[in-house]
Amino acid sequence: MVQKVAVIGAGPSGLTSVKCCLDEGLEPTCFESSNDIGGLWRFKEKPEPGRANIYQSVVVNSSKEIMSFSDFPPPAELPNNMHHSEVMLYLRLYAQEFQLLQHIRFQTTVVSVRQREDFVVTGQWDVETEDAEGQRETTVFDAVLVCSGHYTQPHLPLADFPGIESFKGRYFHSWEYRNSNGLEGARVLVIGMGNCGGDIAVDVSRVAERVYLSTRSGAWVMGRVGQGGLPGDIVCSSRMQSMIRNLFPNWSTRTVENKLNEAFDHKLYGLKPKHGFWAQIPLVNDDLAGRIISGRVQVKPNVKEFSGTGVVFTDGSVIDEVDTVIFATGYNYNFPFLPPEIQTKSGFRLCLYKHVFPPSLVQPTLAVVGFIHGFGAINPLAEMQARWATRVFRGLKELPSEKIMLKEIDKDSEIMHQRFVCSERTPLQVDYIPYMDSLAEKVGVKPNVLGLFLRDPKLALEVFLGPCTPYQYRLSGPGQWAGARQAILTQWQRVTQPFRTRVVAEPECRAACGLTSLAALTGAVLLGCLFLYQHGWVPSSWPSAFLS
Repeated sequence: MVQKVAVIGAGPSGLTSVKCCLDEGLEPTCFESSNDIGGLWRFKEKPEPGRANIYQSVVVNSSKEIMSFSDFPPPAELPNNMHHSEVMLYLRLYAQEFQLLQHIRFQTTVVSVRQREDFVVTGQWDVETEDAEGQRETTVFDAVLVCSGHYTQPHLPLADFPGIESFKGRYFHSWEYRNSNGLEGARVLVIGMGNCGGDIAVDVSRVAERVYLSTRSGAWVMGRVGQGGLPGDIVCSSRMQSMIRNLFPNWSTRTVENKLNEAFDHKLYGLKPKHGFWAQIPLVNDDLAGRIISGRVQVKPNVKEFSGTGVVFTDGSVIDEVDTVIFATGYNYNFPFLPPEIQTKSGFRLCLYKHVFPPSLVQPTLAVVGFIHGFGAINPLAEMQARWATRVFRGLKELPSEKIMLKEIDKDSEIMHQRFVCSERTPLQVDYIPYMDSLAEKVGVKPNVLGLFLRDPKLALEVFLGPCTPYQYRLSGPGQWAGARQAILTQWQRVTQPFRTRVVAEPECRAACGLTSLAALTGAVLLGCLFLYQHGWVPSSWPSAFLS
């Protein structure tokens, strides 16, 4: 009988895992190596080895309604795309609302997680930890949730860049970048065109003499601002749009790419990748095109070699003077505290059933939460994984046999490699709504859209045509939340509230024009009815007073 659960990490995935344990009547103990919650989103003035780090200007790519937890809507006054400090505020409010802090042991690092000798019978684990004073302790837990993230080990592939050892400038990984201080007037090369590389190139270009952005494959670039000035992910993340995308993938890809090229031609700007839009998470940046058109950022191909202070690119072009190189080359993922036998791979990804459970465990009492990528926010993905995992821990849901799980993992990996651009740095990617629905079905909380149309058409229209916000997964089933319906019906109010810092009055003539137009329309309808009546095209049963 599972009761005591070890949760490793107090970032967003760890916090929601603690809450899910409490919701299921379990007793979580969360181990956090730092002195605070937040994980990736906690800005640190100095990089802390072994922990995720962000730079000072980071703004979240997902809007607040899309990235929220399913039973905790964000405050209406918060901006739609929050600065990292506002993400931390939301996480603190979440931890406070559900009283999570009392279950967290700060400055406690998990050293190892090992199966007990009687694991086949009990499913229990020995979890060894070390506190800030170096004191070690081993505690027995019935289950383990691994929520330690995967942005802690910088990938610095110096061997791929001949001559770097003789480069006379300085170089470092983007993990070390905090802000542009010290780069004033410099000539900076940023290698790598993921979201981190794009952000840093733009940030540095405001003070540097010149910034060069080197990319092997290019990227599709989209802004946070969507149609009508609304958050881009709010206006393009409905269930209907997901359905159309899956029914007509080629048409959907062309449509999106054409729309992006209307803003700026990706080929002209040197950005166009070989892959289609949906094959890889895009670079989300509102300013990159403006920095390119103003010459503050120059896009370059991959680096061939370094020479003194110069850089040679694969197209033969040369830059003679570079002061600083920033490697935005991603991260290595590993879980050094876990047994090697449950860290096997399927392709580039870990061999995990539904990206959560190691299939080889006789007792399904260990799950990985939040090790996931998709066209959507990680918070709801991690929360759904934790909801499912805790139900499995309690014995309320069962996993298939190891043979069936391995077969599904191989099939999923094959499909994933066909649809998405996967590599060691980006080992996995999922289609957000289908993946959420597949886990929700296992938990028993997948929205019944057809049933909603019969029972509650107003809500059904918002669920099907509106943004697929996490509240949809609290409408029914285990963990049902009474406020879910209201959260969905009021989500647009929370989206528009931050814009109301200056209320623009309607022009006085607009109201009068509106009344005039209504009167004209009414008159036209009446004249039309009279014409039809006079020609005998209107039933005599119509009231004569109406037409007299």
